[in-house]
Parts: sequence; C-alpha cells; structure tokens
Amino acid sequence: MGIKIGLDIGGSTTKIIGMQDGKLIGKEVIKASDPVTCACGGLGKIAKDNNWVLEDIEQICITGVGSTAIPSDIFGIKTAIAPEFESSGLGGLYLAGLDKAVVVSMGTGTAFLEATKKSVKHIIGTGVGGGTMIGISKAMIDVSSPELIKEIAKGGVANHADLTVGDIAQGDVTGLPRDLTASNFGKAADGLSDSDKLSALFNMIYQSIGTLSVMASRNTGIKDVVYTGQFTAFEQCKKYLKLFEDFYGINVIVPEDATFATAIGSVLDLEA
Repeated sequence: MGIKIGLDIGGSTTKIIGMQDGKLIGKEVIKASDPVTCACGGLGKIAKDNNWVLEDIEQICITGVGSTAIPSDIFGIKTAIAPEFESSGLGGLYLAGLDKAVVVSMGTGTAFLEATKKSVKHIIGTGVGGGTMIGISKAMIDVSSPELIKEIAKGGVANHADLTVGDIAQGDVTGLPRDLTASNFGKAADGLSDSDKLSALFNMIYQSIGTLSVMASRNTGIKDVVYTGQFTAFEQCKKYLKLFEDFYGINVIVPEDATFATAIGSVLDLEA
C-alpha cells in the first residue's frame, strides 16, 4: 500500500504525519499562519525528511480549523477532508491502544469526546487550553513563546501562589489532602517570581481540564481518559493531570506522539 498523509491544520501550527499499513512512519510540526502554506510546506518537508517521492503518496487526509481553506487536490494527489472531532477521537484510541475512551483534545481550547472505533461523540468543550496559557502568560509576564514559557516555569512552585486546603483548615479535612488546591492564585502576593506565576498558571489550566475530564468520565462511565493535542507537550501536563488519577479513580493516559493524534485520526477516519 502507498503512504497516506494526515494533516491537522491549526491556527498557527500544522501537524503532519505519514502512515503506511496502519503504522506511523513519519511526523512533523510546521509553524505558519496560512493553511495552504502549511499544507504544501508540510507535505514537502515530511517527504524530503523521509526520502519519499510524490508517487509514494496515495492520499492526503486533512482536518482541523484550516482544512476548508484547501480548495482541491494537493500536487495532484487525492485529497479529502475528515471531521475534526472524529479524527481526534480515533487518533487518541489508536495511540492509546484502546477500543473506547474519553479522549481530551487539548489545543488552543479543549474538546472532550466519547470515542469508540465505531463512533465519536462530542461531550463538551471549553475555551481553556493552550491558547489560555499563552494569552495569560503574555498579559502576566509579557512572554508568549511556548519554549520560553516552558523554560521560565522550571523550578516554580504553584503553591507559592495557590491557596491549599492546608492553608485554610486548622486540622485534617476528611477525604481531602492538605496540599489540594482550594483557590488558584488565592494567596498570590507582591514579589511572586515569574516561575511561580507560570507554575500556578499551568496548575490552574490543567486542573480545569482535569476536572472536566472527571465529569466526562462519570457521564460516560468510561474510566480511561486519553489526553491528546499540542498542550500535552509541556512536562507539567502529566504532573498535574496525574493527581486526578488516585483522587477520582480515572485512568490518565498521555500517549507518546499525543500531539499528532488528530492528524493520525484523519487517516483512520477516511479509511473507515
């Protein structure tokens, strides 16, 4: 079989993958704001990096917010558009090796999906996601580069800004650990370091996503929760989301290559 290309065209980045015989054989992330530039440039880069020629490519599968900007077949190769939610759900299942799961797609915002190999249903969504991290970081410390945000956050302590159960309870609270967040940024004060501010911001965003994940899990009766999307790339993702595993009984899964789940799913959806 020929190679199938999956493109997840977002607002500022495009994730592109190659699959052959059901296996992931290449992946790239391209930064550009124009969807056509992303699609053509991404296809050229992944082909060059993997020594593919255009004749090797059987089909191009496109999804994401920029997918409708692609007017026709790219470079004469059969090109089709896959629905984004279905692509995210199927890609999450593929990477986690599961037949059903709650798939959480964390991009600029966040979508919560009930996914099986036969159907994907949108449960709920929130505007809280990677865009929130970048926007608030810019407003708070005048930094918007994800790489710089990641670097500054190293060594920060969220509880220097967050009010915990232990801060407000004189004794033990039944069922609640003392280091559990009671109020995000509830004790922020003058002189708080940028590292602590960003750590608390990561905590607030991932806690918001984690809380909705628990509600989605209980709504569907599915304990496996698979987190995908570019906002999984921060090391704080597993750190803060894993706290929901023991406390609320869900299975937190952040698979390898989670950034590329929707691109992968676009290929799987159009094969189905």
